[in-house]
Amino acid sequence: MGQSTFPVPSTGSSTSTVLPVNASSVILDGSLTSASTYTTTVNGNGGIAYLTATDNPATITVGGTAYSVPANTVVASKAFGASTSVTVAASGIATSPPTTFTSSTFASGANWFGICYGNGLFVAVGGTGSTNYGAYSSNGTTWSSSTMPSSSNWCGVTYGNGYFVAVQQSGTTAGAYSTNGTTWTASTMSSSVTWASVAYGLISATNYYVAITSALSTVAAYSTNGTTWTASTLPSSRYWISVTFGNGYFVSIANATTSFATTNSASYSTNGTTWTASTLPSSQYWYSVTYGLVGATSTYVAVANGTTAGAYSTNGTTWTASTMPSSATWNGVAYGNGYFVAVASGTTAGAYSTNGTTWTASTMPSSSSWYGIAYGNGVFAVTTVGGGTATAGAYYSFAALPVNFGIYNGPTTIN
Repeated sequence: MGQSTFPVPSTGSSTSTVLPVNASSVILDGSLTSASTYTTTVNGNGGIAYLTATDNPATITVGGTAYSVPANTVVASKAFGASTSVTVAASGIATSPPTTFTSSTFASGANWFGICYGNGLFVAVGGTGSTNYGAYSSNGTTWSSSTMPSSSNWCGVTYGNGYFVAVQQSGTTAGAYSTNGTTWTASTMSSSVTWASVAYGLISATNYYVAITSALSTVAAYSTNGTTWTASTLPSSRYWISVTFGNGYFVSIANATTSFATTNSASYSTNGTTWTASTLPSSQYWYSVTYGLVGATSTYVAVANGTTAGAYSTNGTTWTASTMPSSATWNGVAYGNGYFVAVASGTTAGAYSTNGTTWTASTMPSSSSWYGIAYGNGVFAVTTVGGGTATAGAYYSFAALPVNFGIYNGPTTIN
């Protein structure tokens, strides 16, 4: 009985020789070899079909219904007919280092400052002066546009307890929240300042969203529901730029002092409402901070602009110097799947670390102004800024490849 390949596989997919035994008809057959997803349209016969994956597991979505297909198994689908959408996605997570990123494209151009992951979605916010740009992606590689509730320079976003929460740096009280990452509702911040960054943390069973400001100020804010905000106070007047949460601590770093000189100012909070000063290992234009659990060790990592100087802390209060692999405008850092990953502006240079203390160079797909980075579901997704017209993005997928897949009618055994 003949076996066929329908349709011609896309880039990153090649014809598979792992086919069902004695299949009465092959609806789709291929292999994910470099790309982690493949989407096409197939023609069913109005009945059920059988889904296969070998070598590594996959999620095969048929007509909007997702099926988890473990490696070397057969799963029955629902009945479907002609012109049915199918997406095959690698669902295993590999541990190879994030050495080389791949280009992606946003649906609209903006300075995409903020990005986070939650509830199965990457969500990004941006601005071009005063705009209402938002974006979301289920895989970190293809993006759809959304609309923020007001025209502001949206710059930071986080996720926690069912809410995406965003802040802006237009010097107003405008805030925003979303329960799905695609539609947004306006909220009101505690004061009119240039908000810079927002983070979520759970402390003693209470949800906290914490925001800091990039104005020369001690202003901060917190919310226990993501929708209403209360003022709080940072320990010194600085240009605070980034905040993260981990192991019971909110940790914030500053970018500059009153004269826009470099600074070694940082701070921490164990309750989301009151802050204590701490000191970074050197005066730099510190720009981004993140948290990761390395084995059993809590690790906070900070990166800075225009230098090889980095920093890490195992308690959120005292910091130790580290060295980045090159002197670059390090704008963003995130943690996932055992790796800290940092990105920079105007260069193809990136960096990764398994411990937050020693770093290895990686490669971005172009010399863009890489800015925000987030991890979720086996993918690092990266945003860019650039004159308010940036559509370039990038991603690295830890997908376990290859995945040999098949959809067929007939017996339920595979080679």
